Amino acid sequence: MGKVRLDRLLGHMGFGSRKELKALFRAGRVTVDGRPVADAGTLVDPATAAVAVDGAPVTFQRHFHVLLHKPSGVITATEDPRQSTVMDVLPEELRRRDLFPVGRLDKDTEGLLLLTTDGTLAHRLLSPRWHQPKRYLAQVDAPLEPADVEAFAAGVALEDGYVTMPGRLEITGPQEGVVTIHEGKYHQVRRMFAARGKRVVYLKRLSMGPLTLGDLPRGAARPLTEEEVAALYESASLPPPEL
Repeated sequence: MGKVRLDRLLGHMGFGSRKELKALFRAGRVTVDGRPVADAGTLVDPATAAVAVDGAPVTFQRHFHVLLHKPSGVITATEDPRQSTVMDVLPEELRRRDLFPVGRLDKDTEGLLLLTTDGTLAHRLLSPRWHQPKRYLAQVDAPLEPADVEAFAAGVALEDGYVTMPGRLEITGPQEGVVTIHEGKYHQVRRMFAARGKRVVYLKRLSMGPLTLGDLPRGAARPLTEEEVAALYESASLPPPEL
């Protein structure tokens, strides 16, 4: 990627505002190849320079990706003056101004939510053209039947006349099932069940593309692993991100 200003690199990596970064440089806390650097405008090549802050190496990342187990009761937004958002749930060390959620989960829906700084990746993951499967655990207020499975497989006509892409419904209990869809219309899973005369009383997203929620506790978040990032870009037919 060539050389960049040292203060821009550290700012991108979340080491503080311009004022805070100036203080780091003045205090001699920033080093390049083992030597303190006082000039914030020093040009460095992130691929070859050994940059450190307080002795801790700084590994450059072009993009950041966070997996959140969204709890019910918070909205999928980056900011809101009246309601708690998914950004409020993130621990301080994972919050970034350029981080945004990929798609939406309803306020009353919990489960896997990906946040990223890569707009191209987000577009690919959300577009039906790229067939990213999304799996949900749903509990409804009436018994599920084989006819519901057949309806989901054929595509469900919603109340506005839109017919969904074929999906999959696996019945896992009398009033519980796992739904797999490849698009993300507004309140789609709830509306698909409503079209079958059933109201969703609990909804949780289990996976999205190659990402799975696993045992991540409700309300917890973590960065994606290198393996998850590679699988995510591969699933979106994108080249691996540059480091």
